[in-house]
Amino acid sequence: MNLDDLVARARRLAASATPGRRRLLGIAGPPGAGKSTLAARLAAELTGQAVLVPMDGFHLAAAELRRLDRADRKGAPDTFDAAGYAALLARLRTPEPGTPVYAPAFDRRIEDPVAGSIPVAPHIPLVLTEGNYLLLHSDPWTPIRELLDEAWYVELDPAERVRRLIARHERFGRPRTDAEEFVRTSDEANARLVAATRARADLVVSFDDGEAPPPLPG
Repeated sequence: MNLDDLVARARRLAASATPGRRRLLGIAGPPGAGKSTLAARLAAELTGQAVLVPMDGFHLAAAELRRLDRADRKGAPDTFDAAGYAALLARLRTPEPGTPVYAPAFDRRIEDPVAGSIPVAPHIPLVLTEGNYLLLHSDPWTPIRELLDEAWYVELDPAERVRRLIARHERFGRPRTDAEEFVRTSDEANARLVAATRARADLVVSFDDGEAPPPLPG
């Protein structure tokens, strides 16, 4: 499916919302596959109908990861507040008239989540959410899939995906050798875990390096 087809599918999902029952579309996939870019482009195309609430806003803070001795595995399933993420999605499903919901965002410039960054107005019919572990079938992640009205899985040619991951880490300050090592030992371990969840998606969006949308700047 091309981008126009995906936008149309998301728009139909938004149109199926009813008073008091918002729709949730989850976009999963391994690190570097393009899910963040796709979700951002869908949100831009559906301005006024959709808001993007990324899973990355539920990263544990760097200080907490150091306390737990998990800083070198940042991005693994146990470095997120999965229960908090599930609670927010449940709240987003049933908007209250006149009451916006504020979701956290992740700021790559400081490598930490920022609370109350994303307002979701009660009239918005569709919430887009994206992240690695939306389809993970182990606690505390299991409830996430059940909260999603529809789930897509994004995959990209593996060599291009790794290239983009390394470039991303470099762009945010890692030396090249450190970026390559982090991708090899951390990102790719997470990618293998995510790949096992592919069959739980309603739709698989496959890109090769010639057709994948380019990464968003910043």
